[in-house]
Amino acid sequence: MSRQRTQEEYEKTWSFHLKQWADGSRDPFLDRIEMKPKKPFTESQEEKERREGDRERMLSRVYDMNRNVRLREFHRLYQVFAVLFCLILVVMLLTAVSWLPTVGAEDRPVNNEVAARYIESGLQETGAVNIVTGMILDYRAFDTLGESHVLFTATCTVLILLRQDKKRKRKTNDRMYEPKNDVILQTAARVLVPPIIIFGIYVILCGHLGPGGGFSGGAIIGAGLILYLCAFGFEKTERFFTARTYQVMSFCALACYSLSKCYSFYTGANGIESVIPLGTPGAILSSGLIFVLNICVGVVVAGTMYTFYCMFRKGGY
Repeated sequence: MSRQRTQEEYEKTWSFHLKQWADGSRDPFLDRIEMKPKKPFTESQEEKERREGDRERMLSRVYDMNRNVRLREFHRLYQVFAVLFCLILVVMLLTAVSWLPTVGAEDRPVNNEVAARYIESGLQETGAVNIVTGMILDYRAFDTLGESHVLFTATCTVLILLRQDKKRKRKTNDRMYEPKNDVILQTAARVLVPPIIIFGIYVILCGHLGPGGGFSGGAIIGAGLILYLCAFGFEKTERFFTARTYQVMSFCALACYSLSKCYSFYTGANGIESVIPLGTPGAILSSGLIFVLNICVGVVVAGTMYTFYCMFRKGGY
């Protein structure tokens, strides 16, 4: 014969918690979410009178169309100049459209030798099956180098504007407004983050063979890192990705990209044949330096996305 449980023992069982959840007598997230209670807004009578007086003076002196002559004149001039600007803009656009070549004309700017060169000789000159990748990382590699440095400069700017001062030694809890243990989010992250990062690596490595490349693959990896951070917080994420890690990765990727393309620019400008083979088109190790450049761009993009999120979230890692 089983022993009858006491009320205290029964309240510790799963059946009791399930019953509470079913009938709605207890909130399962009660006392499990770290929230800072907002302080009630209090305002003295003197402050209230001063604020209302300032508001009345502003409305009567600044925004009163009937009494403020300058505001009324400005409003009329604004309407006149707005109409003139719209008319001038419409005339400029119509004039530009009238100068466009007719549809299908042979002398259209799109019908030139540059696009034909990309299509006809792209595979032979770059070794990349993907013509877009060959164009971006070979024919227009100098422009892509500038784009990578723009990302790096933008990250430095965000660091300067949003970074917290370490001298204050102020500790912030990055999970202040998050559940302590969000089972759904953490389980989804454990399942999805590895395939996301693997797929991002695949997109980067196969960018010269098909759709993809460093920009799209880096964005995928950055999204995976952000998902992991949202699920587990900075404490666990910093075990493998810190600010120092991002600095080293970005410096190495940009330096490798710059040195690789400097070599290509030098050999191409002086008519020197490159010693780096293009490989067999369609093979994973092909297309010369494009394979390496895709990896460099992917590293910069992934690190930049993750860094932006960290800085906008709490001003640091």
